[in-house]
Amino acid sequence: MFTKGKEADYGTQPAFDAPKESTVQKPKARVAPSIFSADLTIDGSLKSDGDVQFDGKIEGSIRARSLTVGEEAVINGEIVADDVTIRGRVLGSIRSRKVHLASTSHVEGDIFHNALGVESGAFFQGNCRHVEDPMSSENLKEARAALAGKQDRPGKSEPSQPATQRTAAA
Repeated sequence: MFTKGKEADYGTQPAFDAPKESTVQKPKARVAPSIFSADLTIDGSLKSDGDVQFDGKIEGSIRARSLTVGEEAVINGEIVADDVTIRGRVLGSIRSRKVHLASTSHVEGDIFHNALGVESGAFFQGNCRHVEDPMSSENLKEARAALAGKQDRPGKSEPSQPATQRTAAA
């Protein structure tokens, strides 16, 4: 390394091999979210591979990677997304890895989730069930069967009607 009087021979080989172009993965460009305004009404289903902010009314299901339901929104159908934030009204089931019910939310239906957050003031009437993978149809069938069995058992101390949660803001 340190030599007197001799020229150092660094050679022509680089100290490390540069990665080949074919193995380098370029990050995917982030796409802007799809925004549906409050004056929009949809009869049918909505599907997106990206982020969706929905502020209108829909009679049907919504499938997306990430969904934000605005305060004035009304959804009458099923929601399936990796990440869901509810600020408006949902009448139907929610299947999501992560569900957040804001204080302005009003949800009537079952929630199948991996993580659930509920703010003070949120309204929720229905059943919620922790499922490892709520996006999987097999896990969903098992969870729905468990919820149905739970409601059909007479003589148990659990209520047979869906639980109602209403928390008031302080």
